[in-house]
Amino acid sequence: MDVLTLSRLQFALTSAFHFIFVPLTLGLSILTAYMETRYVRSGDETYLKMVKFWGKLFLINFALGVVTGITLEFQFGMNWAEYSKYVGDIFGAPLAIEATVAFFLESVFIGLWIFGWNRVSKRVHLLAIWIVAIATNLSALWILLANGWMQHPVGYVLRNGRAEMVDFMAMVTNPYGLLKFGHQLVSGYTVGAFFVMGVSAWHLLRNNRPDFFRRSFRIAAVFGLVSTLLVAVIGDFHAVEVAKTQPAKFAAMESIWETRKGVGLNLLLIPDPIRECNSFEQLCIPNAVSLLAFHTPDAEIKGLKEFPPELRPPVQPVFWSFRLMVGLGTFFIIAALLAVIISRRDDLERNRLFLRILVWSIPLPYIANQLGWIVAEVGRQPWIVYGVLKTSDAVSKSITTGQVLGSLIGFVLLYAVLGAVDIYLLAKFARKGPDDDLSAIIKPTFQHIKAQDLGQEA
Repeated sequence: MDVLTLSRLQFALTSAFHFIFVPLTLGLSILTAYMETRYVRSGDETYLKMVKFWGKLFLINFALGVVTGITLEFQFGMNWAEYSKYVGDIFGAPLAIEATVAFFLESVFIGLWIFGWNRVSKRVHLLAIWIVAIATNLSALWILLANGWMQHPVGYVLRNGRAEMVDFMAMVTNPYGLLKFGHQLVSGYTVGAFFVMGVSAWHLLRNNRPDFFRRSFRIAAVFGLVSTLLVAVIGDFHAVEVAKTQPAKFAAMESIWETRKGVGLNLLLIPDPIRECNSFEQLCIPNAVSLLAFHTPDAEIKGLKEFPPELRPPVQPVFWSFRLMVGLGTFFIIAALLAVIISRRDDLERNRLFLRILVWSIPLPYIANQLGWIVAEVGRQPWIVYGVLKTSDAVSKSITTGQVLGSLIGFVLLYAVLGAVDIYLLAKFARKGPDDDLSAIIKPTFQHIKAQDLGQEA
């Protein structure tokens, strides 16, 4: 393999691995903050135990997510130097804001949250976790605005052989980036919800702390239902934006080869360049794709044959990834709705088959997130910046195949170790369950010091 292929493979593997941690961080940060809010308002110690238990899992995931994310930025300078030179004036701005604002807030206030138990008031401690949750979401915002610009470049001019920003607000308000952010945000919330429901279901099947995990399950079920519905709604608007700004990607998502109006949805799941899909007899939903693309049943969809072969994205991975992602999204809505209904009854533990399904469903939202990124990134090819810079022109010219291969092997080995550590720690503490001894949490530190001083004086 050449430098380009190896560099693409390396970035794909490292970003996909990093993105295992991001969605759970987004979801668990909000859930943990909500649980602590319930504790501060009610004083119910069960919510305090929930904060400590789910917060510990959040911290494990957060720490490994930070470590794996650092390597991505180094690759822009090492493997993709031509890209950095060409669009660094634009791409660097949101990344700099993410690092100096969002990540700074995350780092400072997560430290306050970890070490602030009994050292600051309950409300200050609660404020800290909410700032962490908001900053985590802000971090995702700036990164996805940068990626949204790569998908639909706006607010720039080509000058002196490179792209230069002329309208920062155009990038900030780029509909593609904002829709991508919204879609990813609620997808992360879905990961967090199904993670909490799955772990809770595992304990309920074993009758471990039923009151604790029943409450966790109910919170996550409602959160999951809202999130999955929002995924579908925002995803619909995002599909419209893709059809408008990246017609080749949209055609690959639906395997549409000929330009025509009133395009139907293929239910056979077979990407066929010849067969037209326009009737129920052909196992198609008439006009469904046109309706999805432009919210008009007779809208014209541009086919792949309208684009030169060298400008068409790979159809098979984009088509199948999109189909599987939508199928999983439908399953999540149904599962979350059933979870809300069943959890409101008194016989949650008796629905053992449903609980087992939720345990085995923990990895499915992760897979759906990865499939979404395959659609987004593979569907953009051969462009790294859509319509502006090709991927083949963005790779570094001064590196060798051996250098990229060596770093790729190193990353694979390192990430294999980190992945094993993450799974081990999450599984260990998830199975352990909540800690009953909350005396050290509830009693202020100064009271312990005062008691020790009195003992010494006596």
